[in-house]
Amino acid sequence: MQDWIEGFQESIDYIEQNLAEELDIVNVAEKAALSPFYYQRIFGALCGMTVGEYIRARRMTLAAQELNRKDEKVIDVAIKYGYDSPDSFTKAFQKFHGITPSQAKESGAPLKSFAPLHIKITMEGGTMLDYRIVEKAPFTIVGVKRPFNSDTSYQEIPKFWNEWMAQGEKRPIMGTFGVCLDMNGKSFDYWIADLYMPWKDIPANCETRVIPGSAWAQFPCTLKTLQDTNTKIWSEWLPSLQGYSLAGEYDIEVYLPPEEGSDDMKVYIWIPLNKD
Repeated sequence: MQDWIEGFQESIDYIEQNLAEELDIVNVAEKAALSPFYYQRIFGALCGMTVGEYIRARRMTLAAQELNRKDEKVIDVAIKYGYDSPDSFTKAFQKFHGITPSQAKESGAPLKSFAPLHIKITMEGGTMLDYRIVEKAPFTIVGVKRPFNSDTSYQEIPKFWNEWMAQGEKRPIMGTFGVCLDMNGKSFDYWIADLYMPWKDIPANCETRVIPGSAWAQFPCTLKTLQDTNTKIWSEWLPSLQGYSLAGEYDIEVYLPPEEGSDDMKVYIWIPLNKD
């Protein structure tokens, strides 16, 4: 567990040391010995924000400090922290600090500061997290996919589901699975899918995809506890995991109808694993 935490902190230190350079999520994730896919998932759970949001907050903090205490031109600071034009820098700066970069140069200007993160796991009251590890053969899903950016996916994926569910009985598939696949930098595909039945025709506008066989950690939850369970997986369960390591570049949400007498849909989070 300690090595895992140290690796994650090393990645944050790497971000801090390179805020004035172009940061590639692949290089950042390598410092934590994680794939970009899992690094961004874990970062969000541990830190409560995306990697991109953290980098922007730190850059805006340093930019304001430089403008306030040095005789720096706004355009020079904008370029230093990755903005192509003064207008885009001013817009981002004003959104973060509530004042313009020019106003930040004035004595006594009110500025906001976002401190560097330091990852620390503390021992608190034990919490129970139910799960089971099962072996599954390869299986095929059929569904629709849409590309998303990790910085905005938490807001945009629910909209995708709402659009899909709004079709009602016209939906060609039910939506048993929500699948994150094919992370490339900050972008990935999210599928709304069902289990593919080979004897049935593939519905219009749908595709199929084979999910490799694997050991899977399966975590039961409900729609109400989905986010909380997801956070506990990455912040509590994963650091203490022994005998297994993360596999693949995907994870799956499973949505099943409520059992008789219950109003809550049964939900599972599936995480693929390799035996060490």
